[in-house]
Amino acid sequence: MPSAHLTIDPHFVTGRIQRRLFGGFVEHLGRHVYDGIYEPGHEAADAEGFRRDVIDLVRELGVSTIRYPGGNFVSGFRWEDSVGPREQRPRRLDLAWHSTETNEVGLHEFASWLDKVGSDLMMAVNLGTRGTLEALDLLEYANIRGGTALSERRRENGRDEPFGVEMWCLGNEMDGPWQLGHRSADDYGKVASQAAKAMRQMDPDVTLVVCGSSSRHMPTFGEWERVVLGHTYDDVDYISCHAYYEEKDGDLDSFLASAVDMDRFIESVVATADHVGAVRGSTKKIDLSFDEWNVWYLDRFRDVDKISGIDNWPIAPRLLENVYSVVDAVVFGNLLISLIKHADRVTSASLAQLVNVIAPIMTEPGGPAWRQTTFYPFSITSRLAQGDALELKLDAPSYRTALYGEVPLVDAVATHESETGRSAVFLVNRSTTEAITVTVDIAGLGDVGVCEARTLSDDDVYAVNTLADPERVTVRDNDTVALEGGLLTVTLPPVSWSAIALG
Repeated sequence: MPSAHLTIDPHFVTGRIQRRLFGGFVEHLGRHVYDGIYEPGHEAADAEGFRRDVIDLVRELGVSTIRYPGGNFVSGFRWEDSVGPREQRPRRLDLAWHSTETNEVGLHEFASWLDKVGSDLMMAVNLGTRGTLEALDLLEYANIRGGTALSERRRENGRDEPFGVEMWCLGNEMDGPWQLGHRSADDYGKVASQAAKAMRQMDPDVTLVVCGSSSRHMPTFGEWERVVLGHTYDDVDYISCHAYYEEKDGDLDSFLASAVDMDRFIESVVATADHVGAVRGSTKKIDLSFDEWNVWYLDRFRDVDKISGIDNWPIAPRLLENVYSVVDAVVFGNLLISLIKHADRVTSASLAQLVNVIAPIMTEPGGPAWRQTTFYPFSITSRLAQGDALELKLDAPSYRTALYGEVPLVDAVATHESETGRSAVFLVNRSTTEAITVTVDIAGLGDVGVCEARTLSDDDVYAVNTLADPERVTVRDNDTVALEGGLLTVTLPPVSWSAIALG
């Protein structure tokens, strides 16, 4: 049996883990909002029409900040449509997803739902088909206490206190030709800078995210970041990253190594941002907001789900409803490991998305809600990863992949909270054939014990949870964990994700 060795020392800190790292994303797309979080006729619906069973699952998931209302949707969004009396709200064509938006759920309703799930609002503004003035109007409506036309309109609409939105995204994926209002890096950088400066004049305390590349594989990647930050470096706090992964052409080995691509993505953007800062002679550091990430079978959307036709604009169609397998969840857990490993610069992230749409939670209209396989790595990691991310010494065998070359069979990260003495180790085994024994030197943590050890794996790596069998895949206690003399040993099954809590 192959073996790997890992050393954990709480003195070697990468960065403090921000709770924003465990954010989510809700877009008006498919059945995410309607028949997802909101279904008034459902037996589990509360007085506002929100499904209580979904609320409970989102709370269990442990998402901190939720990005809203898109995504591609935001580039055609008129925020005014989503406030005021429901019976007066217009229906609009959503060009991004070729659907009809009823605006039945808008800003006020969504903020109420956030209060129920215990998450903060991260708002995106439309810089695709709109601009600085509309962004200022939305900011005034949301954050100014009263005494102005738009703040008083908010109060008339039933919200006396401001929404108090702190984090704002300056558009979405503006490098993408698919985006309404797509611009060059130079043109977008100028617009984003103008909007950012104006928004700070109104509310100096806002945190602003400028659009980075929507993929590391975009032809403009790197140069886009350099040019956009050249315009906005002094105006913003974050630059965004987006990445989605899927198994292609049966290349399971490369798919299991997807986090290697995420690592390279992050390190490239950090290098570019720091280069721009160095050229400017600035001591400021731009952090990364990885505000879209997940496993997404994008080819299925293009080949099966995509809607077209001048007379075909459905309401809440079934779109992007990927069913996730064990291997998807292992890759997903590895992507979380990658984000935590870069906690010094990745201080905000948003899982895209939450319910029905490439989501860890699924629902059936009039029926149940259930956890997909990817639910477990997120809920456990968001609960256990506290304090600081630690720099690790990892010695593991490697294997060759078609996409990423030689890659370690084991990936890992550890966290430590000095205030409580609690630590956690997160591991993946990328081998498709062999279990691996990992020995972890935890002598530096002092006198600790194992509080919890959980593993996600299955003899069938393509096993899934469905409406018919919603608990086919879950996590189990790992009974191979042993601790003796400052050495922790654990056996990782093939294609597995594990979490071990120490304290």
